[in-house]
Amino acid sequence: METTSHTQYDTLFRAARRAAATLAATDTDALDRTLRHAASALRRNADRLMAANATDLAAMSPEAPMYDRLKLTPARIDDIARGMEQVAALHAPQGEVMERWSRPNGMTISKVRVPFGVVGVICEARPNVTLDVFALCLKTANASIVKGGSEARHTNEAAADIIRQTLRAEGIDEAAFTLLPSEREAADALLHAEGLVDVVIPRGGRGLIRFVRENARIPVIETGAGVVHIYFDRAGDTAKGRDIVLNAKTRRVSVCNALDCLIVHRDRLADLAAICAPLAAENVEILADGEAYAALEGSYPASLLRHATAEAYGTEFLDYRMALRTAGSIEEAMEHIERYTSRHSEAIVTEDSAAARLFTRGVDAACVYVNLPTSFTDGGEFGFGAEIGISTQKLHARGPMGLPELTTYKYIIEGDGQTRPR
Repeated sequence: METTSHTQYDTLFRAARRAAATLAATDTDALDRTLRHAASALRRNADRLMAANATDLAAMSPEAPMYDRLKLTPARIDDIARGMEQVAALHAPQGEVMERWSRPNGMTISKVRVPFGVVGVICEARPNVTLDVFALCLKTANASIVKGGSEARHTNEAAADIIRQTLRAEGIDEAAFTLLPSEREAADALLHAEGLVDVVIPRGGRGLIRFVRENARIPVIETGAGVVHIYFDRAGDTAKGRDIVLNAKTRRVSVCNALDCLIVHRDRLADLAAICAPLAAENVEILADGEAYAALEGSYPASLLRHATAEAYGTEFLDYRMALRTAGSIEEAMEHIERYTSRHSEAIVTEDSAAARLFTRGVDAACVYVNLPTSFTDGGEFGFGAEIGISTQKLHARGPMGLPELTTYKYIIEGDGQTRPR
């Protein structure tokens, strides 16, 4: 992709703004048909996507934490396509009347969901995000602008071309979706597109999120890195804990909902070896405090067991590594979580309903689980079809962001000539 000047960026953003106005008036059936068309096109062009992805993968070490996020497989492409079809089948929130009431003078006020307009997303090596953003934004009649990382350049360009062909075939303005160049200048231009882009959403690690937050001149919805904890309570079930920890840690280590730190109640250290045993088969390195280390020594492979340093806690590993800490009470566990949480996803394993209530009320995170792995923090698992991101902030949206979170609202006030008294 050729280098784009600031003037050309401005032209792209204005085109997206015009497309957003057109989308707002487009029939939902036409948008759904376009999404189904795009899903079919992805499947037909799977070989092309895989070839482009192979070019990107060749430039990255397979040991890099981002490698798995970047990688596409036929199954992953089919999952993306099915996600588009699921989004097409969902109810479109725009136009929904959230509230309606009448005033004493007879005028009627309606609070109605409407699209944001133009949604910008800056992401790292996540080509699936490019396609999810397109699907969710089109369904909600938003124009979308994606700035992907250089690691996914060829994959994103192939995906964007498929999207553009689909939009042309369906008679929808191609500017409804814009892929910006992967260069840093594109991110700067997007973050300063005041009056043209309504909101920007970063999808990536802490460095990217910090950069967007500190440099944006337009509103930001912050999707945070995931420093994820599971607390195995004094009343936890060992078999449940074993399965939950294994799934949360190893299902996909490179995603933001993967487990980073297991906290175990001191009274259950005798069960720690059984809980952690399946992790050894997955070659998970454990960084344990003194008590937990002693409980695992001799049962967990010595090559995978390390003494934890202070830096182990509060780290998002995105790898086959996990911190382990002992707590004398649920309160101590919650204090540890409060100190290190990224407010993404936290979980407790317990058969004590009072402990579960205390944990769910007291832990400040977007998603709090009881006897479930944090791997369920996902728009698809929540029934949203796909997600625009996992919001860890508290204004507008929190947790997996689906269709309603890509809308705002306006008030429509209707009357019959009433005037306000002087």
